Amino acid sequence: MKLDFDTQYVKRVFLNEHLISSYDQFPLSLPVMKNLHEIEFHPNVTYIVGENGMGKSTLLEGIAVALGFNPEGGTLNFNFSSYDSHSNLDQYLRIAKGVYRAEDQFFFRAESFYNLATNIEELDREPGGGGRIIDRFGGESLHQQSHGEAFFATFMERFQGRGLYILDEPEAALSPLRQLSMLARINELVNQESQFIISTHSPIIMAFPDAKILQLSEEGIAETKLEDTNHYIMMKQFFDDKERILHHLFQ
Repeated sequence: MKLDFDTQYVKRVFLNEHLISSYDQFPLSLPVMKNLHEIEFHPNVTYIVGENGMGKSTLLEGIAVALGFNPEGGTLNFNFSSYDSHSNLDQYLRIAKGVYRAEDQFFFRAESFYNLATNIEELDREPGGGGRIIDRFGGESLHQQSHGEAFFATFMERFQGRGLYILDEPEAALSPLRQLSMLARINELVNQESQFIISTHSPIIMAFPDAKILQLSEEGIAETKLEDTNHYIMMKQFFDDKERILHHLFQ
């Protein structure tokens, strides 16, 4: 069963503008902050897309940290820090939650997934403390798998349903075939009362039916549809007329 607007876990995020004295410093200087007042999330899947430098990952990180996640990823119980580089955007955000609480929560961040895998191994080496954490990821060390296999093991084994899943560029190590499999996994979990907020560059990943797509640009943030995203348009133009585009690129 899918969540709806009455049962979704996270409803909106608001910018506490009264706390802001200047937009001159990072992260408030990012394009995403232009005209940002509030974002309403879809009960099932919300995508945050845009070119590099627009503030996708910073916004997603701010939302995750405001919800209580570790900036480098994991469940709400992870609190490791390999390098304290996250922004303070969470201090300016207010989250409106639904009345229902997710039974499972996970912040997946491609760029710091290695650090998460290392922390899992460190925790599992500590004496006592019950069962191994890695068993919830399929039982095999994430460091002993390829990046793509480790990513996919997380999606398939660790995500349990009835969950809130925040994913930052999950396609980073996935082949196109694995991205299609990821889309199928998202559908399975949505039908198990899960909600996703996803930052991605992949037109495949962002193709989930009836999802909400928020595109970031120099003008700020606006809702759009897949066929109107810069990612989809660029890929379609390339494969529709590859020779001409390569000719101009190589001049």
